[in-house]
Amino acid sequence: MFRKRNKPKTEIIAKAPDRVFAELCDEEVSESIEDTIAVVNGILGMNFDFTMRRFHVFGQYPAVMFYYSNMIDKSVVNTEILKPLMYGPPHLEGKTIEISQLKDVLLNETLYHSDGKLESQLAKAIEGLVQGNTVVAVEGLDEVFLINTRNIEKRSVDQPATEQVIRGPREGFIELLGTNISLLRYRLQTPDLRIKTVEIGRRTKSKVAICYIEGITNPDLVKEVDRRLSIIEIDAVLDSGYLEQFIEDDHISPFPQVQYTERPDKVAANLLEGRVTILVDGSPLALVVPTVFSQFYQTVEDYTERFLLMSAIRLARLVALMFSLVFPSLYVAIISFNPELIPTEFAVAVAGARAGVPFPAVIEVLVIEVSMEVLREATIRLPQQVGGALSIVGVLVVGQAAVAAGFASPITVVIIALTTIGSFATPAYNAALALRLLRFPLIILAGIFGLYGVMIGLILIANHLLSLKSFGVPYLSPLVPGNFKGMKDLIIRGPLWWMKTRPAFLFPGDSTRLSKETAEEMKKPPINVLDPMKFKKDLEEE
Repeated sequence: MFRKRNKPKTEIIAKAPDRVFAELCDEEVSESIEDTIAVVNGILGMNFDFTMRRFHVFGQYPAVMFYYSNMIDKSVVNTEILKPLMYGPPHLEGKTIEISQLKDVLLNETLYHSDGKLESQLAKAIEGLVQGNTVVAVEGLDEVFLINTRNIEKRSVDQPATEQVIRGPREGFIELLGTNISLLRYRLQTPDLRIKTVEIGRRTKSKVAICYIEGITNPDLVKEVDRRLSIIEIDAVLDSGYLEQFIEDDHISPFPQVQYTERPDKVAANLLEGRVTILVDGSPLALVVPTVFSQFYQTVEDYTERFLLMSAIRLARLVALMFSLVFPSLYVAIISFNPELIPTEFAVAVAGARAGVPFPAVIEVLVIEVSMEVLREATIRLPQQVGGALSIVGVLVVGQAAVAAGFASPITVVIIALTTIGSFATPAYNAALALRLLRFPLIILAGIFGLYGVMIGLILIANHLLSLKSFGVPYLSPLVPGNFKGMKDLIIRGPLWWMKTRPAFLFPGDSTRLSKETAEEMKKPPINVLDPMKFKKDLEEE
């Protein structure tokens, strides 16, 4: 019935653990379409959207077509596959085609489709079916035609919901890998862009694309990304977040070591610096490695606007980041242990406001912080129309009621509100989440040891950051280890003509970003072509 391949079955089953593919992985396609129909129907026939269509090739060779009706483009199947196979090409009309020539004639002269191939393995044919392809089997042929007719409904390319900008592109990745790759190639129209695909997931067979620019990205980095992905053996990869948790260096650290984004322009900028991007079919979020801490407070607008303005905004962003981490703990430490640091008039006002609060400052701050986190989570999970109203009710009504009931002091509500606003100013959600988590141990240390506890906590956090690495790159690069050229884009954003080279900590193959001629031209004073004094002088001479 089916011809077996000479391959150890134990080895094959280890590579294909799914039951169906394990049973068929050593089977080849039979020349009898009835045998093929019996096997395929036995595996897929119970699905309501599975379709089998019998017909005759050129009116003489019995054939059968298999596909999932909701995953294919029916017009393509009818006009580019079924019709040419049934009627044949005009130049062969009236000629006799031998069975030995039928494969080449059908594939190269009959089918009106550019993405078709022959497949001899039955398991591969069924795998192609469940991915949305069309399979055609012809009586007498020991191979089937596997034709790409996949057509999945998708949402349109729209502005990213999590990374909105005022000045910059308005397009973001969607769930389909092919569309995301096209958006990336549109941004990087260079033959050096390399995109390799692998399949991860025993049951989902998720296609994963590894993107990098040859000649810029360090080859050792590409090999390490390949290695880390190749060791992942899991039944399903439903989002890029699954892969992130496998490939990061420190699995216990609260700080993210892999950056994700849904902006093609941001991915293109990282690829041009020498990084590697990982795209997953079914996920709109791309992973960027390696990652350093400074990337999490930078935005696309830092580079599309003028450097002086964006440097000031970046500094404000850094202040908000520090506020979101240490402000509540500093408040608890000063109120509980060092009230003499507060000006007298303000200290009297704070003491009067806290007179009716029955809890210590550390308990009061922890309760309000937990309440704010619950409110924030509820706002995110509720429908958009209800979530906005809940946030307003939660902040205004609940906060005012807590103060009126003596449950919290007004200064505590103000401190927590400023902290929450500071966390919103952090562009990366996963980095802001890490800082929100670290606030709680800092508050507890401040409640026990005062300012000494705050300093101990900050030293432990700094020590942890210094020990972190992402694919071998120190997490605090280019600050530690120090690199003067890299610091031009660390705390402030220097002019683009200052950043002549790519980040040194990525060890790129081609480190030159800006030509020396352009850099020298930018140092020269501008030529005032339309200088009114010059024109006035010319008019006087005339």
